[in-house]
Amino acid sequence: MSYANNDGVRIYYELTGSGPPLVLHHGSFGSGEDWKDFGYVDALSSNHQVILIDARGHGRSDKPHEPTAYDLRLRVMDVAAVLDDIGLATANYFGYSMGGWIGFGVAKYAPERLNSMILGGAHPYPENMTAFRNLIPQEPNGFIELLKPAFGPHLTEGIQQRCMLNDLEALRALTQDRPSLADALPNISMPCMIFVGDVDPRFPMVKKCVEQLPSAAFFSLPGLGHIAACARSELVLPHIRRFLAGLGE
Repeated sequence: MSYANNDGVRIYYELTGSGPPLVLHHGSFGSGEDWKDFGYVDALSSNHQVILIDARGHGRSDKPHEPTAYDLRLRVMDVAAVLDDIGLATANYFGYSMGGWIGFGVAKYAPERLNSMILGGAHPYPENMTAFRNLIPQEPNGFIELLKPAFGPHLTEGIQQRCMLNDLEALRALTQDRPSLADALPNISMPCMIFVGDVDPRFPMVKKCVEQLPSAAFFSLPGLGHIAACARSELVLPHIRRFLAGLGE
């Protein structure tokens, strides 16, 4: 088991595969294990050193209960701390949902650590998270009722079991309203791919972001919502493989 330390907060990570390094950063309520359940790790580790991070407040990482512990800069430095612990100056980055938002944060606060970005189901504009915060149940069993309609056929036994182990107070602390990161867009120069399901509520804002990043590759997934656009890895992976292959690493 590997942990990086960011000013006293331990961040759990796993390494698998070999090749150019690729960080996989999960969304809210999840962990690095989700990427295994959805098939990304098996598909990508044959050509890349895959780095699975459990975000602070999730999985096997530390779970502070103070909202100030989840400032975006600290989350960005968690990614940097993992790279430092491995001995990497830079890596490619693939984040979905919260992981995509943190990816925009890395592009703003630590762009020198990125070779490229793949960001799914996320945008850099302000977002009121009250409705999302209100979804967090009062007791762990409530996650079952929350997950079933959201995940549908994509709810694996592993995801269900891991969500039951979430620290609910930490989740409430980390689910803060998101500030604008749009001022970082003009300075994003690394290769970038953005994608979203076209029935994801975030679709309009993701499209707006792409219009402000004309050099970014973009694809949408017809008929898919927020969860499905990540879970349907067989639709996503061909785009990701072409993008990563085009980096010439």
